[in-house]
Amino acid sequence: MKHLLTATLVLASIIGFAQERLPQERLPQVPKGAWKSQEPTGSASTLIVTDNYMAIASYSIGNKYFERAEGGPFTMNGDQMTYTPEFNSADSLKIGIPIVFTVTVKDDILTLKYEEAMVWMRVDDATSAPMAGAWHITEKADDQGTLVKIHQEGTRKTLKLLSATRFQWFAIDPAVKGFYATGGGTYTAKDGKYTENIQFFSKNNNRVGSSLKFDHKLENGRWDHSGKSSDGKPVHEIWEKIQ
Repeated sequence: MKHLLTATLVLASIIGFAQERLPQERLPQVPKGAWKSQEPTGSASTLIVTDNYMAIASYSIGNKYFERAEGGPFTMNGDQMTYTPEFNSADSLKIGIPIVFTVTVKDDILTLKYEEAMVWMRVDDATSAPMAGAWHITEKADDQGTLVKIHQEGTRKTLKLLSATRFQWFAIDPAVKGFYATGGGTYTAKDGKYTENIQFFSKNNNRVGSSLKFDHKLENGRWDHSGKSSDGKPVHEIWEKIQ
């Protein structure tokens, strides 16, 4: 009985020590949210991670310069993240080839280690943000203003990733390694209004620095927003969260 009591006390001590360490060095998990780093070229990079999809963009706000973007789905197994790019604006040969990262999160620093270590600083934590997630467009208003279902051909798709404060959208076709456009920046969603502040846009850098405001409603995983696009045309779209 004495030995059993001693073992129990030792186990309790170990558990208590582990619990004390968790806030400083968390166990491996999906690093949901937005992250940033500085590129050797001088441009900034942002990473948005949702439940099972992530996207990276490198750009310069001051110079209105878009450098590159990539993204795709991932799975987690312990501290191992298997990421499979669905698009890569700089190197299409990397599309579809899985990469296994070792993930470490400590003191709001994310390290993704493959051949080299990529270090990211936290921008926001999207664990409880209502808009955070991966979205795909499902309906769009026609010339008469009527919402109609969108049927994109083949494997072409348009997705938008949101953290608690950042967004990035992209139009791609993984089957043909097609990359067509991307854009992103910061956003706010409050009192029925959704505002995007554009920090990069691969097709037109003159849009960098502008803001787009929409009427906004989120209901049962459906995101209804309407307003005007970056070229001033009326927009009414439905986006649905990818589970």
